Amino acid sequence: MSKFVKQLLQRELEAQFKDVENFLVIGIDGIGGNQNNQMRADLSEKGITIKVVRNSLMRKVLNSADKEQATELFKSGQCTVAYGGDSIVDVAKEMVDLKKKLKVLDLKGAFVEGSVVGAEGVSDLAKMPNRAELQAQIVQISQTPASNVAGAVESPASNIAGCLKTLIEQKEEQAA
Repeated sequence: MSKFVKQLLQRELEAQFKDVENFLVIGIDGIGGNQNNQMRADLSEKGITIKVVRNSLMRKVLNSADKEQATELFKSGQCTVAYGGDSIVDVAKEMVDLKKKLKVLDLKGAFVEGSVVGAEGVSDLAKMPNRAELQAQIVQISQTPASNVAGAVESPASNIAGCLKTLIEQKEEQAA
């Protein structure tokens, strides 16, 4: 490939990955054409993009974007970058699920918030709650104390009402 073509490809990659802060690196060697097309279509529906990249070009792109730490993910073998979705957790969950279906899929690692994690880290990411799940947990936690307070305020009032009713009944029985 000529130097001019490499420079064009590098500029294109720089434009595509300029705003990408988190991504997974996977290997898709051995995946058939039909499986590849189906995988890309399924991921695209979920807002996840995958792109096969040349390791040397991607290292240059990462160096120019001040993401030098991530270059270690692009040392050997064919690499594919997966990014997008609602969060990196969603991407990790999808890739781990795909790995169960497509045994040849290789999880190489991830670049998350300026740090590099290995394949085990990708599996750990997939176990984390995603953004929507975290928001639901926060709402649930914030509502729990309010319901406890309401129950505590309501409980003594019902106890007092019960005691008053019992006293009234006792007085009525004594009067009768």
